[in-house]
Amino acid sequence: MSKILMVALAGVAALAVAIPVATAEPARTAAKKPNIVQVASKAGNFKTLVALVKKAGLAGTLSSKGPFTVFAPTDAAFKKVPKSTLDALAKDKKKLKAVLLYHVVKGKVPASKVVTLDSAKTLNGKSVSIDVMDGKVYVNNAQVTTADVKARNGVIHVINEVLIP
Repeated sequence: MSKILMVALAGVAALAVAIPVATAEPARTAAKKPNIVQVASKAGNFKTLVALVKKAGLAGTLSSKGPFTVFAPTDAAFKKVPKSTLDALAKDKKKLKAVLLYHVVKGKVPASKVVTLDSAKTLNGKSVSIDVMDGKVYVNNAQVTTADVKARNGVIHVINEVLIP
C-alpha cells in the first residue's frame, strides 16, 4: 500500500475519532460520527466494496448500531479477483451476501485483540483464520495493511485481498 494511501486512511481514522467527547448532547454527537459504510465511502479506496454492500442490501445493516468489525478489501484487492467471479457474484445476491458477510465479525475487535486470536466467526457463519507472522497480521491469506479505522458502529481493518468462503 502506498504511503499516500496509508496517510489518507490514517487521516480518515483521525477524523472519525475527532468528535468532541464533552458535549451537552452526547447522543447527537455520536450520531454525527460516521458509521462503517460512511467511513468506507469517504476513504475513496473502497468503491467496489461499498457498491457491492449496497447491491447486496447490507448497507443498512452495516450502518446500524452494531458494533461490527469489518475486514475491508480495497479496490486494488478486488482487482485481483477474476472479473467473471465478480460478475457472477453481482448476479447472485445470496452468494454476494455470503461473501460480504464473510468479511464481517460481530462486535468491535480492535487490532490489540485480533492479534490474540487464532480465528474469528464471521456473520456468514464460517470462521476466518488469523495468523501473525513477522509482525504482520493475516486473515486467511489477506494481510491487514491498516488496522483500527474507527467508525461509530465498529472498526475497519483494511486488507489486501478479498476473502472467499
